[in-house]
Amino acid sequence: MDLSWSEFERVEMRVGTITQVDDFPEARKPAYQLTIDFGTEIGIRKSSAQITKRYSKEDLLNRQIVGVVNFPRKQIGKFMSECLVIGAVGEDGDVILLAPDFKIENGLRIG
Repeated sequence: MDLSWSEFERVEMRVGTITQVDDFPEARKPAYQLTIDFGTEIGIRKSSAQITKRYSKEDLLNRQIVGVVNFPRKQIGKFMSECLVIGAVGEDGDVILLAPDFKIENGLRIG
């Protein structure tokens, strides 16, 4: 099914920096709870990400990522996810995060 250009423009992908990484022992599949700074316009958002196969907490701290910031919030157990972290998903479910090649300003829109 094709996506129209106007539909794509509604998806708000932004660059953010992970400022905190916590274990998420209540998750059904291994995951982290992330706190992400998307700059002054959007602010701080939280997300859950099943990225424990490839990334340690230390690898993620202060790392820039791409996230969708205009999806509705989603309750995951006792945790409220406020954005979606974007990554490429391999056949075995291994996720590789999408990120800018260079350090850039938090909140910049992906287009």
